[in-house]
Amino acid sequence: MRIAVTAEENNGLESVVAEHFGQALYFVFVDVVDGKISTAEAVPSPFGTGHAPGQVPRFIKEQRADVILSGGMGGRAVGFFEELGIRAATGATGNVRGAVERYLKGELTGAAPCNNSIEHGHGR
Repeated sequence: MRIAVTAEENNGLESVVAEHFGQALYFVFVDVVDGKISTAEAVPSPFGTGHAPGQVPRFIKEQRADVILSGGMGGRAVGFFEELGIRAATGATGNVRGAVERYLKGELTGAAPCNNSIEHGHGR
């Protein structure tokens, strides 16, 4: 399984999880084998914070991720990920390692549009 995690910095598994996926400067791609973290690679967002709708989900799909973890994301983004067959989970906090471990334990599941997204009309 390959998990993408939004990140504020390029510090691998110790990177701080970005609060909103659309503003993430990096994505940390974590490969999980037999339920354990195998490898992790931080990749700069090719879009910065100025992406068009659907660009980031397609980029995540191109990186072969099965899951996206973030602090929050808009309803449209959740929908794009669902259409691409990528499971999205919001509410991630702390560092990337902790977020992935919580996901693997089943403590981080489901995605709902964040309040900021709803206020700006990006919810479903």
